[in-house]
Amino acid sequence: MYGLGVVKGLWVTLKHFVDTYTEDVRWLSKRYIDPEKLNMRQSPKGKGLFTVQYPDEMLAPTERFRYLPFLIYEEKADGTKEDLCTSCGICAKVCPPQCIWIVRTDDPVTKRPIPAPKEFYIDTDICMNCGYCAEYCPFDAIKMDHDFEIASYDRTTAHVYDKAKLSKPVSYYASIRPTDYAAEEKARAEEEAKKAAKKAASAAAKK
Repeated sequence: MYGLGVVKGLWVTLKHFVDTYTEDVRWLSKRYIDPEKLNMRQSPKGKGLFTVQYPDEMLAPTERFRYLPFLIYEEKADGTKEDLCTSCGICAKVCPPQCIWIVRTDDPVTKRPIPAPKEFYIDTDICMNCGYCAEYCPFDAIKMDHDFEIASYDRTTAHVYDKAKLSKPVSYYASIRPTDYAAEEKARAEEEAKKAAKKAASAAAKK
């Protein structure tokens, strides 16, 4: 009423404007390059400018931040890589914008399908980062990545990711999502223990 709200709003703006320069003097402008100062600036105790000066500054993504999907493979002791993906096609079926397409692998002799993808493509320009593919994958072969800096000047092929570009080791997934990875491994171990106990009980009953 009587314009007091406008005056109060302008006063808050002016206070932040002045605090920006006083904080610059206080931290000798290190708050723009020091991660510790960046965290302080983003905290409730921060004063002055709150805007992150991207790309010179960057906020660390949260653990469950999701962007593009990626395929997981296991690294064997002999150095070989084993894809968890079986090319079942469920991810392509549930994908809302239909940006996933898969070419299945066939046995060269019998011509029968092999549970492994020969080719796997995701059009990142169409992908809406919803995470349905990771959610519905029955083999936990697809996870959501943290990498969002994918801009390029090539609009034809650079944003169509193939199997080689999408594939990442289990260790990478464990590094960006340690909580989820630990929970999944625990659930998997419990399931294996139940199966082993059931098998042992069945063998004992037969004796």
